[in-house]
Formats: sequence, C-alpha cells, structure tokens
Amino acid sequence: MHELIGDITLSILFAWVLGLLAHFSRQPLILAYLIAGFLIGPFGTGLVKSQESISVISELGLIFMLFMIGLEIDLKKIVRAGKVILFAAGGQLLGGCLLGILFFVGIGLSMGGGGKFDALYLCVACALSSTVIIVKVLYEKRELDTLPGRITLGVLVLQDIFAILFLAVQPSLDNLQVSVILLSILRVGVLVATALVLSRYVLPRLFQQIARRPELILLGALAWCFLIGEVAERLHLSREMGSLVAGVSLSTFPYALDVTAKVTTLRDFFITLFFVALGMTIPVPGLSVIGLALLIAAFTVASRLVTTFTPLYLMKQGLRASLLPAINLAQISEFSLVVIQTGVAAGHISTATSSAASFAFVVLAVLSTFAITRSGEITRSLIGPLKRLGLHDLDQAQPAEGGQEAGHGETRRIVILGFFRAASALLSQIERDNEALLEQISVIDFNPLVFRTLKDRGLHVIYGDISNVDTLVHAGIGKAEIIILSVPDSLLVGANNEKLVRHVRSLNPTAKIVATADLLVDVNDLYAAGADYAMVTRLSDAKELFSVIEAADAGLLQEKRAEMDAQLGERREVLP
Repeated sequence: MHELIGDITLSILFAWVLGLLAHFSRQPLILAYLIAGFLIGPFGTGLVKSQESISVISELGLIFMLFMIGLEIDLKKIVRAGKVILFAAGGQLLGGCLLGILFFVGIGLSMGGGGKFDALYLCVACALSSTVIIVKVLYEKRELDTLPGRITLGVLVLQDIFAILFLAVQPSLDNLQVSVILLSILRVGVLVATALVLSRYVLPRLFQQIARRPELILLGALAWCFLIGEVAERLHLSREMGSLVAGVSLSTFPYALDVTAKVTTLRDFFITLFFVALGMTIPVPGLSVIGLALLIAAFTVASRLVTTFTPLYLMKQGLRASLLPAINLAQISEFSLVVIQTGVAAGHISTATSSAASFAFVVLAVLSTFAITRSGEITRSLIGPLKRLGLHDLDQAQPAEGGQEAGHGETRRIVILGFFRAASALLSQIERDNEALLEQISVIDFNPLVFRTLKDRGLHVIYGDISNVDTLVHAGIGKAEIIILSVPDSLLVGANNEKLVRHVRSLNPTAKIVATADLLVDVNDLYAAGADYAMVTRLSDAKELFSVIEAADAGLLQEKRAEMDAQLGERREVLP
C-alpha cells in the first residue's frame, strides 16, 4: 500500500512538471502525461517498478475515463443526427475497418492465428479519433458550431458507440461464434436496460433529495459508476465496460450536468493517472516498433482522408466541408489506447504492437493539433489541386440567370458577405416587411446547407470563401451598392471584419459598407478601414433586455413573451 501511494505521488508530480512544459510550449497535455510515465517507468529511470502499482493506477484511470466519456455521449444528439452525419460516420467506420484489415494483414500482422488479433485491434483503433484533442482545438478556434464542426462531433459520438459494441464482443474473440456474439450482445442489453431503468426511475428521486449536498452528489455518481462496473463484471463483461454504460445512462439524467461538473476534477486526476500508467508500459522503441508506428500513423491519416472525405463529397457537401472533418478526425483516439490495453490484458495483442500504437498516438497527437489549428489554410491549398484532378465544387454547378455561371461579374445591389444567424434573421425580416427587396440581394458563403437552402428558395447565392480576395473579385463585388458583413470576428475563418472591409473598399470605393464590431474598440478601427457603419449587436441586445425588465416590473412579462412567440412563429429562417 505504501509503495502504491509513493508511486501515485511520483506519477502526479512528474505529470504536473511535464504538463507545465507542455502548456508553455502549446503541446497536448496527453503527450506530457505519456512522457512522464515513460520517464518514471521501468523502461525509463525505473522510479516506479511495481507492475501491481502500474496495473492498479491504469485500471482506476481507465474506469473513470470511460465513465466520463459515457457522461458526454448525448443520445438525443445521435437520434437527431442528420443523414449527412450518419452516412459520414458509417462510411468512415466501415471503410476504415475494411481498409485497416486489408492493410495490416497485408503487412504481416495476425488476424486470429495463435489467438493473436493484432490486425483487428489496430484497424479498430485507427478507426477512432481523439475527442479530447478535437474538441479542445475546435473550441479554441470557435468552430464547434460550424457545419464541419457539427459533422466532426457527430462522427465522434458514433465512433464511441462503435467502440462500445466492439468492447462488448472483445472478450469472446477467442471463440467468436454467432451464439457467443449474441450472448455478449444480450449481456450488454441486460446491463444497459438495468442501468437505464434505474437512472430513469430511481436515481432522479434520490438525487433530488440531495441536490443541495454536493459531496453526496459526487459520492452518488461514484457509487453508481462502481456499482454498474461490478454488475458488468458479474455478467462476464468488464468493469471498464460497466463504467462506460454507467456514464451513458446518466447522460440522459436530469442532473447529468451537475454530476459532470462535480466529477470533472476527480476525472482529470484519474485520467492523468491512466495516461501516466500507459506511458510506463511503453518500452524504448526499437527500429521495428518505430517503423510500425509510422506505418500506423500514415495509414490513419490516409484512410481518414479517404473514408471521411468521400461520403461527404458524394453527398454534395462541397470540397471545403468534406475536407475539414477529414482533417479534424485524422488522429488516433485516447479511446483507441483503451481498446489496445483491453487487448493486451486479454492476450490478444503483442506488447510490440501495443507500443507501436501508443507511439503512433503520440506522433499524431502533435501533428493533428497543428493540422486542425491550420485547417483553413490546408483546405484552401488542397481545393485547387482537387479541382484540377476533376473534382467539382459547389460553385461549379450553379447556373445563373441568362445561362451564365453565377459569380462571373453578376451580382445584386445588396451583397451579404458570410451567412450566419444575423444574416438569417435579416432575410426573414426582409421577407416579412419588403419581399421584393430579396430580388436585389446576393449572398456569398461556403456553407453547403446555406447554399442549397437559399437556392431552393429562389435567392441569389454564390458559393465561395469571403476571406479570399479572388472570391470577391469573381463575385463581382465591385458593382454592389450596399455590402453587409454580418458575421462577427469570433466566427470568421481566416479573416476579420477590419481586414474584409479593407479588401472590399479596395475593390469598390463607392459602396456603402456595413460591418460588425465584436468589441467597442473595434468600431473606430472599422471606420478607419473604410466602413460606413459599424453594427454593435450588444446595444440592440441591451435595449431588448431593458424592455424585458420593464415588462417584468409592470407585470406584463407574459404579454411580452406572447408577443415574442408570435414573432418567432411568423419567421422562416434558414438557420435555426
């Protein structure tokens, strides 16, 4: 026991020091934890030698990590997932696994011979992408709510479901028969049904009684995690599988957000321990391990581009919206390491293959972080070559009035650059108050949903990236009379309002330019760049909120709400 406490102390201390270095050098924290584990493990300095300590630390971290992954799986989002996400995820998972089996068997890895399933585990591991890395970087870039961001997150959720199904079958790989698979699925069904029924009808009443006692909510969540883990163990599944189901069952729970907030700190502690323990198991890589790791990394990137880009492109999402999710998803998941570790524990995969997968994870974690950060530039550099190869983008299939291609000098009196919620609300307002004005408006945006919806409504829309000067020239921006930049800087990709105003003013010296200011200090910068009017949305928001306060003080809040409901019922917006 004293040895375990000392080993945990070393793990946390080295993880913190290496984590600080990773933070200041802007590297993924997971990479720091893996290196920390390697340094103190048996293959590093040997400060931690006990295999029992490593095993206990790893299992505790794994249980908590899967519990939190389960808490973050939103079943409602899966049900609401559109066909684009479903087809993209299906194509990526099935295509990735098929290509993975062909590739890894082709390079000589085992697919069941001698009880070893190295090729199978690697193809599953390479089919999963890192939720931690993707969500962190997209959140920092404020791209989670963009179309490529939503597609990426939808694919990640369905990848987690796929991993759950594999973990259900994994214990029976040595005796993989239809009856065995059905029995495994039945056991998982019993476990899931039990967890969902209890979380739906029993837990809410208990948690409602202790809602004001944070320590009891935390303790109750942990008790639930370990209880379902033990039920899974009795069903001949695994505690890890049970903790995942426990998290998923709580994700639909009314107090799920409260539970997640209170367990987050504890989760971070044990997830750190998991990755440190995982780093302890990574030996000094020999040339063969490094070679296999590089092959795994190269295959992951190539297969993700093929299996993600292809279904999205075939569903007419355009080159940009098809490329960005492929770039976002091009890494190996931390969940992949979980899958690999369960394979090692079951004796299904060799330690050399496990080490290569961990090494490939580290390589892709670093490269993918930089790639996602610069995904806009990477995408723009790839679109030209793809078009030259014969692939068509959405802007190559939009005939304009008079038989010309849209965008070749044909534009309207009013041009909206970029289309998000403010522009959606503007068009709805114009449609209601002065519908004839819609015939004088052009919209330029690269969201395929916006492009198709506006086109179906008979509006003039040009597919293109407004941050690209060539797009503005091609769209004939120089002939417009009023140009509206309705997208705030926080949502623009590859540009900002000040930069766009300068570009537009250089192309059209006489147009009236309306731009959007995120901050009050941006207003003067926009005017200096050439804008004629700067919109500050917080002012209209403040006016609306003040009117709500006045209505509440006068006892007229219900009437105010009824008025708002009536307005919402009359609107027919492109974006919800």
